[in-house]
Amino acid sequence: MSRLRAAPTALLGVILVAGCTSDGVSPDPSSAATQPQTVLPEAAATVVEGTGAVELAIATSQAIYLGAPAVVLVGEEDADALTRGGEAAQTLGVPLLVTPAAVEPDPSASPEPSMAPIDAPPAVDPRAEIERLGARAVLTAGTAADGWARATTLPEEVIISTVDDPVPVEVDPPAPLSSLLVLAHGTPADAAAVVTARAAGARVLELGAADPRATSESVRAVAEASASSEGDGARSIGPVLALGSAFGPAERLFQRVETAATGVELPGGGQIVFPGRRMVALYGHPDDPVLGVLGEQPVEAAIVRAQELAAAYQAFVGEPVVPAFEIIVTVASGPTGSNAHPVEKFRPWVQAARAAGVYVMLDLQPGDAHFLTQAQLYEELLREPNVGLALDPEWRVQPGGRHMVQIGSVDAAEINEVGQWLAQLTRDHNLPQKVLMLHQFTLGMISNRPVVVTDYDELRVVIHADGFGTAGQKFNTWTTLHTDAPGNMVWGWKNFYDEDQPTFTPQETMNVSPEIVFVSYQ
Repeated sequence: MSRLRAAPTALLGVILVAGCTSDGVSPDPSSAATQPQTVLPEAAATVVEGTGAVELAIATSQAIYLGAPAVVLVGEEDADALTRGGEAAQTLGVPLLVTPAAVEPDPSASPEPSMAPIDAPPAVDPRAEIERLGARAVLTAGTAADGWARATTLPEEVIISTVDDPVPVEVDPPAPLSSLLVLAHGTPADAAAVVTARAAGARVLELGAADPRATSESVRAVAEASASSEGDGARSIGPVLALGSAFGPAERLFQRVETAATGVELPGGGQIVFPGRRMVALYGHPDDPVLGVLGEQPVEAAIVRAQELAAAYQAFVGEPVVPAFEIIVTVASGPTGSNAHPVEKFRPWVQAARAAGVYVMLDLQPGDAHFLTQAQLYEELLREPNVGLALDPEWRVQPGGRHMVQIGSVDAAEINEVGQWLAQLTRDHNLPQKVLMLHQFTLGMISNRPVVVTDYDELRVVIHADGFGTAGQKFNTWTTLHTDAPGNMVWGWKNFYDEDQPTFTPQETMNVSPEIVFVSYQ
């Protein structure tokens, strides 16, 4: 039995103890007057819509409470009252609602000929929620909430008291909603809603972001919350309730939670590739130094070289700089062909890279083959969490074209087919977000580029500027590529050891604007 001292001016009698089922709803209708009645959301994931404290508190109560004999009220932006009211609500197991802040009149405005009554409901009003819950007692914390409650028309049977007054109010808390996972930002706007969730016995994670994949801390928190109590490595997420519109839509949220629940992170932490990190890569083909610096040394030495190169950038950015490989897995050959090397050749590189915290891009030079056909050859490697995909249209031969005679090109529709397939693969295996990189140094290399799809939740699309030469030539290419570029994408840059005049330093590279997130060296 929980006890709260309440107002001496109005006696609320003892609220009788009533039984209830585990994880949810009290089955006896007669218990509604004596005990908070909670319920699990029916959907696998539910997003409580809203952004402000008043609406989030009401919507959270609506989502998990069928009824409550009492509620606690606090005023909006009243931090001290929130602490005291929150303690009372959790002790009793009842919702914590927020009263709207008073709107200060504009002294420069002309008075209205007639004023609305004091209890006219604003757009969001806790009064209707108090009535829906069937509350017989309203316990206020703070003068703002108390003033609102006494100035508002509530049902006659509702007794208004304060959480600090000494008359005993006894409420038997509901059975805890222990399988419900509640996600919150952890801001003042959702603080009252968090209290309501905890009062109902839910598990609450305050993530600091609307995407549970965003940081190492949020990924670990979700993974730990979903871990089986049996210690067998199994995952059981249970229904998810997220506090705030930014978490939605619900279907996307549940996919994100399932991904975070794996606990698998990207090099550098979290499950979102960009923003939050930069990547610096060695480009080339294993055992073939002609195709780039990656092949100038075996895998162990290549890891060290990539790490040293990434470290040279760290002083110039505030985010982690992750070492990377960009491995050409299909190599343009003959007039129009492409040599697709076997998965077995690259598996040791991918495995060693993952163990060392190195990201890997698989680069395709398809010749007259379709990009998707070639990408599917490497599905096994792309199921690894540290592996993304790069498309190089320079080597995509169109009818009548020949390698080294014409610059290749690809239509946006073919890129979108690859993107859709890669996003589905990522989703199906609950993988961290992947990089989909498009190499380009002339606008003609990607036709219909403005319609390239870039809004995948599972992928981050990068346009990678491959131009070489003098600084002026490189910047001309850079400026050209920004013409009519699709939205919601980020930028990459290539430095050439031999062809650039001179090769940009790490500081010069990081000074390029817009921001560069992926740098490769050839």
